Amino acid sequence: MAFMAVLESDLRALSAEARRRYPAVKDAAEHAILKLRSLSGPSEIAHNEDIVRIFLMACDARSVKLSVIGLSCLQKLISHDAVAPSALKDILSTLKDHSEMADDGVQLKTLQTILLIFQSHLHPDNEDNMAQALGICLRLLENSRSSDSVRNTAAATFRQAVALIFNNVVHAESLPAGKYGSHASRVNSVTNDVTRSINQSLETSNIAVQPSMRESLSKTGKLGLLLLEDLTALAAGGSVLRHQICSLLMTSLRTNVELEGESGEPTFRRLVLRSVAHVIRLYSAFLVTESEVFLNMLVKVTRLDLPLWHQILVLEVLRGFCVEVRTLRLLFKNFDMDANNTNVVENIVKALARVVSTIQLVPESSEESLAAVAGMFNSKAKGVEWSMDNDASNAAVVVASEAHAITLAVEGLLGVVFAVATLTDEAVDVGELESPKNDRDMPSKCTGETADLCISLVNSTWLTILDALSLILTRSQGEAVIIEILKGYQAFTQACGVLHVIEPLNSFLASLCKFTINIPTDGEKRSSMLLSPGSKKSETSADQRDNVVLTPKNVQALRTLFNVAHRLHNVLGASWVLETLAALDRAIHSPHASTQEVSASVSRLTRELSGQYSDFNILSSLNSQLFESSALMHVSAVKSLLSALRQLSSQCISGYPSGMGQTLNQQIGSVAFCVESITSVLLNNLHRVQHIWDDAVGHLLELSENSNQQLRNLALDALDQSICAVIGCDQFQSTKPSELELSSTEVCNRVVTDRPFECAAFQSLDVRAGALKILLHVLERHADKLQFCWSDILDILRSVADASERDLIPLGFQNIRVIMNDALSTIPAQCIEVTGAYGAQKTDLNISLTAIGLLWTATDFIAKGLFRRNYEETTNKNENDVTSEVDEISRHTDGFGTSENEQIVSINNSFHDSMHSSRGVDRNKLLFSVFSILLKLGSDERPEVRNSAIRTLFQTLGSHGQKISKSMWEYCLWTYVFPVLERVSHLAATSSSDEWRGKELGVRRGKTVHMLIHHSRNTAQKQWDETLVLVLGGITRLLRSFFPFLQSLNNFSAGWEILLRFNEDSILNGSKEVAVAAISCLQTVVSSHCSKGNLSLPYIKSILDVYELALERSPDCSTNSAVKVKQEILHGLGDLYVQARNMFNTDMYLKLLFTVHLAVKSSMIHNDADSEIGILPPFQRTILEILPLLRPSDHLSAVWSALLQELLCCLLGSEVSIQQKKDEGSATSINPGRAGASTGNTEITKENWNKTSIDLPEGSASTATMVVETLSLSSSEGEANPYETTICSSNHLFMEKLIPVIIEFFLEAPSTEKCNIFPEIIKGLGRCMNTRRDSPKGSLWRLAVEGFNRILTVELMEADNNTKLDPHIYRHARARLWKEVADVYDIFLVGSCGRALSSDGNAESLKADEMIEMTVLNVLTDMLLKGKIDAPVEILQRLVSTLDRCASRTGSLPIESLELMPSHCSRFSLSCLQMMFSICSFSFEDDWPSTRSTISSVSIDILIRRCEVILKQFLSDENDLGEHALPAVRTNETICVLQELARMIIHSDTASVLNLPVTVEKSVRHGCHSHLLVLFPSFCELVVSRESRIRELVQVVLRLVAEELGLHKSTDADS
Repeated sequence: MAFMAVLESDLRALSAEARRRYPAVKDAAEHAILKLRSLSGPSEIAHNEDIVRIFLMACDARSVKLSVIGLSCLQKLISHDAVAPSALKDILSTLKDHSEMADDGVQLKTLQTILLIFQSHLHPDNEDNMAQALGICLRLLENSRSSDSVRNTAAATFRQAVALIFNNVVHAESLPAGKYGSHASRVNSVTNDVTRSINQSLETSNIAVQPSMRESLSKTGKLGLLLLEDLTALAAGGSVLRHQICSLLMTSLRTNVELEGESGEPTFRRLVLRSVAHVIRLYSAFLVTESEVFLNMLVKVTRLDLPLWHQILVLEVLRGFCVEVRTLRLLFKNFDMDANNTNVVENIVKALARVVSTIQLVPESSEESLAAVAGMFNSKAKGVEWSMDNDASNAAVVVASEAHAITLAVEGLLGVVFAVATLTDEAVDVGELESPKNDRDMPSKCTGETADLCISLVNSTWLTILDALSLILTRSQGEAVIIEILKGYQAFTQACGVLHVIEPLNSFLASLCKFTINIPTDGEKRSSMLLSPGSKKSETSADQRDNVVLTPKNVQALRTLFNVAHRLHNVLGASWVLETLAALDRAIHSPHASTQEVSASVSRLTRELSGQYSDFNILSSLNSQLFESSALMHVSAVKSLLSALRQLSSQCISGYPSGMGQTLNQQIGSVAFCVESITSVLLNNLHRVQHIWDDAVGHLLELSENSNQQLRNLALDALDQSICAVIGCDQFQSTKPSELELSSTEVCNRVVTDRPFECAAFQSLDVRAGALKILLHVLERHADKLQFCWSDILDILRSVADASERDLIPLGFQNIRVIMNDALSTIPAQCIEVTGAYGAQKTDLNISLTAIGLLWTATDFIAKGLFRRNYEETTNKNENDVTSEVDEISRHTDGFGTSENEQIVSINNSFHDSMHSSRGVDRNKLLFSVFSILLKLGSDERPEVRNSAIRTLFQTLGSHGQKISKSMWEYCLWTYVFPVLERVSHLAATSSSDEWRGKELGVRRGKTVHMLIHHSRNTAQKQWDETLVLVLGGITRLLRSFFPFLQSLNNFSAGWEILLRFNEDSILNGSKEVAVAAISCLQTVVSSHCSKGNLSLPYIKSILDVYELALERSPDCSTNSAVKVKQEILHGLGDLYVQARNMFNTDMYLKLLFTVHLAVKSSMIHNDADSEIGILPPFQRTILEILPLLRPSDHLSAVWSALLQELLCCLLGSEVSIQQKKDEGSATSINPGRAGASTGNTEITKENWNKTSIDLPEGSASTATMVVETLSLSSSEGEANPYETTICSSNHLFMEKLIPVIIEFFLEAPSTEKCNIFPEIIKGLGRCMNTRRDSPKGSLWRLAVEGFNRILTVELMEADNNTKLDPHIYRHARARLWKEVADVYDIFLVGSCGRALSSDGNAESLKADEMIEMTVLNVLTDMLLKGKIDAPVEILQRLVSTLDRCASRTGSLPIESLELMPSHCSRFSLSCLQMMFSICSFSFEDDWPSTRSTISSVSIDILIRRCEVILKQFLSDENDLGEHALPAVRTNETICVLQELARMIIHSDTASVLNLPVTVEKSVRHGCHSHLLVLFPSFCELVVSRESRIRELVQVVLRLVAEELGLHKSTDADS
């Protein structure tokens, strides 16, 4: 609770203040805080005295700060009823003590607390407390040490306390208010005491005391007079009042005797006048004569030459009568309306006006007085009441006094004005008058007592009041006084309007308008121009504009005018001040108008951002609200307002031709104001628009025919707003049929169709454009409410499209776009036709494109209904009905020869005829209508339009094809799809191929500069090709989505053939883009439907035939376009086989291989420039991409050989051609009976491929064998050396990528197929390996070696798996295989390995090549010679001989050449020598099969001979060199031989083949070193060698010979 929080905060402040000097107070405050937290509200605080006690304790400390805090908190507790009545005595005691303190703040707080006690529930109820409380006030009042503020406060407190006492007495004694004075005996003792003091004052007055006696009155006696004033206000009258008090007051009021003593003091005079005022207010009803005397005396005083202070006191009293409505009404009724009495109120008003007019008597001092008056009103507005000082001799005080008098007079006049307004409102409330806000006609005559009184009061005072107020308003510039006077204007004018007092109403309105807008007259402008003859022309023209400066007075006057108009809009009639409002509107919209505080030289933007410029915004808002409030007016008032606006506009228009300069701007501004106002009135009266429509729109249509464009634009904008508002109002769509018919026919047809668009055909262009804008806005907002004018609207829009006006086309199309988006369901057929017309117009390309987009939107709408209808009719309508329906539609066309226009017209007419007969819509016809329009636009000469139309046609079919019936599909295919393909292809073929020149941009250096056009679009033919690509793309999408369904259509196969023939022609003869699109079409069909089983075998074969024919007849790969096309064909082939591999048979697969063969052949003929720089050509990359995809299926295992043979042909194609040229005229096959001779022809023809599979059962081994033989292009077995041919280096890159593919395929092939093709694979790899001699840096031979080693390692170990083959075939194949293997090793090892070939000298490269050579040797020895192979003996001899030839290189060289020999060559020779030792050696741990024995037996003789040659060569070289050292190569070779001979152990079977003497054989002990015996003579010769290492090794060898012969010495170990 906020009170509790504030109280706790005060306690904390008290504790902090008493912390040092008053610890007891501090402790008590803290205790009170804790206590306060346990209490919930003021009621609990009242029952707990601890809280009050702490504040009393603080006050008892006699500290000023603590006392102020304590008294403040006591006031809060008393205000919230948180003090118990029992604590009143202690509180009063504390207050009495504080009244004796000298601090003014404490004394004032004490008085405030006393007054608060009298106002609260602690009101004293006994004499002691009451006396003590009043005594405190009197004590402070009488204390000479009290300050003026304290004394004044004490006097006011005492008076308020007395009034509160009497109020309490009335409440306690249940006395009627204002009548308890004569019943004083019933009051308690306190009231009696106060009454006694009052009676003593009255008795003193009744004795007719002399002035000297009044001078003896003390301040307490003066307080008695103040009490008398309060008492007279509360008393109920009686004889004492009439005979004593009134007599005393009359005597005191006399001014014809000299004022002496106390009666001449302002204070005394003020008290007397106040008493008189109270008597008049309360008792004028039965003290008529006395009151009349009093009033006349007061009015007379205003005319006498009395001191200003005296006049001011009188004016205060008169002002009080005027501002009190009850008093003024009573006075006017009792006196002015009574013929026997004086017109008191009228005299008072004239007296006040006379005082106001004194400002004109002394002009030199009037400005000062007016400024003072303004200051007084400002002070009053701020809540500060101005008072007069006692010293009136000062000149400044005199001016202030005059201003005070004028202020009081103005306030009195305003009081009369507001009293009239209040009484008028009372008359309205009691029903005597009609409120101006009522929406019905006002009565012409007012009846009722209050109404009559108001009318009489207005008639008697209005002219006087108007003169006085207008005078002050004209002369004064003070804000507060202006606001008050304008309030008076507003109140009096409104009252006159309600009272139907026309003359005062018009007079006040006219006077008010004078203070609104200050527009300089022509004379003022001319004079200002004459004053500055040297000003520039621009400055002069600027002065001629509407330089309006609104002062604060103008702004307030305008606000007042708006308030009056809002209040009296129903009764103004002909009194509308529209000229003023029009001038204000011009000022609001003028860039040169400003308020007085803002300079006119400041820019409008700056002024708009300033806070002062908000006055214009407020006035603009008020101006708008004025006409918006017309919705509350009755119809006759609205018509009067419209008539006034139309009359003002007509007046301005009639003066327009002669107007120049500023006058012209004013006239146009006034017309604009009238138009805006008429529109605002219409928009705010839509609920009764039928009554005011003609008055409002008639003038707007007149303005639309004016010759001034500004006025036409104003009228069109107003018509736009009006029509849209009327059609959009709820009244336009009534639920009642009669109202709906009225709204539709009288408003829609009359407004939307007839008036604005009747003139659209012959008016100027801007009017026609404005009419289209109006229509656009109507359609955008309220198209759903239009029903009967669609045909006319669409005819207008169609005429706009046909006219092709550049400025009107966009507007017309915006309308049709809105209709297509929002109102398509209402008028579909004709709307689609008009949309097509906008698509065909040539004025704006973007509009044509957007129109096509709208047609697409229309198909969505049509398709929704079509799907819904098909769904509903599935139960009651069969396919024959749909077919008959489509047949009926097809009768409108004659196949491809019928023009699109005829189709569109026939379809639309059929729909238009049935449109009015039924609510249903034939959506089939609508769909065909859209398709026909798109078909027509598809041959448009503009590429963008036709491309968009074709794209839309196919996208529409693709999007909604599932909603179209079978018969409709047939119709669409043969009416739209294939015809558009035929037409576009024809136009593309006949189009020009001449290059276009771009748009001319200008001239530079004498040459014309043209805009650049991209090379892909710089001819008509290229752009038609682009369109053709779109057609193919659309057909592709249709086939992808609906191919299974389309296959079921009648004659679809014929359409498929058309499409295939077109694709063939496009691939062969079309541009690259068209060819790629054709291939993509076929490829998409395959990829979309093969995997799903939706593509039957005939379709697959037809696609394969197209690919084959395209590759066979396509141009070479010399251009990028041809390469791209062939790449796409290959991708299509690969995708075709992947998707339909299960449907391929042998013939189809062979045809596929033939097609690939053609592609490879084409790529080999023309070498790409990329291959020369080490980059694989794109076409060959594509070939390599699809080759892995051609893996045969399980049911095509017999074609593996054909596939591998074709890959070998791809690998060796170049050398095949070379070899065929050598063997021209010879047979090309092992079996010439099954393959034709190739005489004079180096190609494999399609007939050769086809003959291969004739009469051969699929899957048989013979089939595969024959295919391999047919495809093999190798030479016959009788050729001397088939490896002498070379491979074209430019194809190395392709061959490098192809070798891994061949290896993988070979490893995956079935065993039977591997056996057949194995020799060919080895042969092909061998040829690639031989390329090392020509290109040792290349990668081809390395990849070939890797593949060669891999297949030998894997496949030779699986020889047993091929036992299922025919033995004869198997042996023949194995024999061929070993021959090829031996040839490869012979040629590669002897010709390419261990040679000093040219290289880059890179150590890493040499090391890598050496590792490859060692790998070849390891495979030869470990896998072949040491393995279980079925090679013939002659093959083994060839292999060993190959090693021997490689090992003999070092020994065969003369000693002079050994030092030049590279180190890797000697290492290779030694490695070969070591391999020979390895294959002859025997280890007891090794398995020694018969094949190993055979190889060892074959090798041992060759090895022994090689060792003997090496040892002899060493001896010979050593003898020849004498003392010179032998080359290290020779020494190392000899050492290696001796070491290997010493380590080698031979098998007994091997030893048996050695040619040893019989005697030696018998002497051999073990036979494992028998080979040393053969070389014993050579060892003996080496004993004398100079090389110590040689001698050591010879010693070892001889020891082994001795051991072998059993000649070694016996040792203990031996025994």
